[in-house]
Amino acid sequence: MATDGFIRYVGGVFVKTKGDDITYDKHGRMNYHPEFHFAHGKPFTESDLEYICKFYEVDQTRTISFAIGKTEHTIRTKLDLLKKKGLYEYYKNLNKHW
Repeated sequence: MATDGFIRYVGGVFVKTKGDDITYDKHGRMNYHPEFHFAHGKPFTESDLEYICKFYEVDQTRTISFAIGKTEHTIRTKLDLLKKKGLYEYYKNLNKHW
């Protein structure tokens, strides 16, 4: 919901945007937007992976998305892959960056 055209309340936080071009998929996840997803298309760093795994159980995927600059869908896909490969607990307990 926009408050004045430039400040929006998204995922529990107020964020500044240049326009009203934010869209969502059928699951309510924000689609790619360059102002929020600044790391879109870039590889995940070790710090990103630790952050995702450490905070996934205590924070919303949307908030994590804003923190690391990737879409919610990308984060969920990466989490599923890490769990499948048995790396979720490794990164969750890494304690190197977070």
